[in-house]
Amino acid sequence: MKLPFLLALLFSSVSALAQPVATNNPLQDTAVLRQVAEEYLKAQSAALPGQVTVTLGAVNQKMALPACAAPQAFQQPGARAWGKTTVGVRCAAPTAWTVYIQAQVSVIAEYVAAAVPLAQNQTIEAAQLVMVRGDIAALPNGVVTEFAQAVGRTATMSLPSGAPLRLDLLRSKPVVQQGQTVKVVSTGQGFSVSAEAKAIGNAGAGQVVQVRTPAGAVLSGVARAGGLVEVVF
Repeated sequence: MKLPFLLALLFSSVSALAQPVATNNPLQDTAVLRQVAEEYLKAQSAALPGQVTVTLGAVNQKMALPACAAPQAFQQPGARAWGKTTVGVRCAAPTAWTVYIQAQVSVIAEYVAAAVPLAQNQTIEAAQLVMVRGDIAALPNGVVTEFAQAVGRTATMSLPSGAPLRLDLLRSKPVVQQGQTVKVVSTGQGFSVSAEAKAIGNAGAGQVVQVRTPAGAVLSGVARAGGLVEVVF
């Protein structure tokens, strides 16, 4: 075999290897997956007060995922759609696959903080509060965002100056107190009866409280302002 022929054969083989391999199975564009995840997180956090910013982590570029016509974003049950979180994107057809993307969702808004140290069981006044602007997604759930949510309530624990107020750290001022004589209004279909009873415990407006009637029966009802307890049958 002549040398020119061998060289021609060698170059033709190398050229063939260098050509891209044709495929009928296009791969998924990972930029689309990030867009789907971003839109999902923005929709989930749309009800939050403030300015929402979504920062997504990178998608592994080495994954060769078959293209999907309708990728869907989701989160595990109980997962928050703000703060440091994870969102999944999955495809059902033509090929089933799932990827997970790390994300950071910031929500810049105003929240209520203690302007002065607050003692446990202290009734909170507006002058003791201050509005602070920051990332409420980085704070625990239930952060108070309006003075009206805190004024008139008491703190269940001592709070230092600057501490964010949370709804679970506040107790409504009792409208019914233990040992108080209350008016019990019992209502049902076609009737309404009222009587006096003694409150067994304390309760804020809208909370459930137990009362004892003069006959010794114990009833549960909803405390209302003015020493009223509603019992619905």
